[in-house]
Amino acid sequence: MAEILALVEARLRSTLGEPDARASVTFLGTDRIEVLRFTGGDLVRYATLGMSAHPMTDPTAVVADPVRGPRAELVLTVRAGLAPTDKLLRPLAVLAASPMVEGLVVAPGASLDVGEPLWDGAPFTSVLVAEPGGLVEDLELDEPMDPVRFLPLLPMTANEAAWKRVHGAAALQERWLARGTDLRDPLRTAVALD
Repeated sequence: MAEILALVEARLRSTLGEPDARASVTFLGTDRIEVLRFTGGDLVRYATLGMSAHPMTDPTAVVADPVRGPRAELVLTVRAGLAPTDKLLRPLAVLAASPMVEGLVVAPGASLDVGEPLWDGAPFTSVLVAEPGGLVEDLELDEPMDPVRFLPLLPMTANEAAWKRVHGAAALQERWLARGTDLRDPLRTAVALD
């Protein structure tokens, strides 16, 4: 486990630079989850460290495979200086712990909800899990382990999350693209859904 997390942190550092802050959260019955903050230019990126220590297991599986199964870490990017986004640390740790706590398999297209604003005053309580590979490349591990995928998170308003449940993740992403929505803007409003 420690070896995997060291490789994950090395991949994050080689891609995003040196973290300028880190925080850790431990939930009862789980391993520690860290959230690293990377600041560069006008962007702040938050990345989890610890979610990939164990493979995610299908909750319907009779026995959890300790080696095989999807592994992931979460990455969320926002524009710097516009909102108190450092309050994201705990919600991100909660989301990263959800495979261990709730038996979730986090995959692209999924919605994850923390039930409260992601930071003070945020219009977002949930995120859409996007496709990996754009910002941080997958980290290959020794066979038979699955690679660690770095999953981008896109904050969603309550209306966007409800619309996504009806129309699907691809339709919401197309709507954002068609309207030129800046998904990194921590102050943005919901995209027009009519």
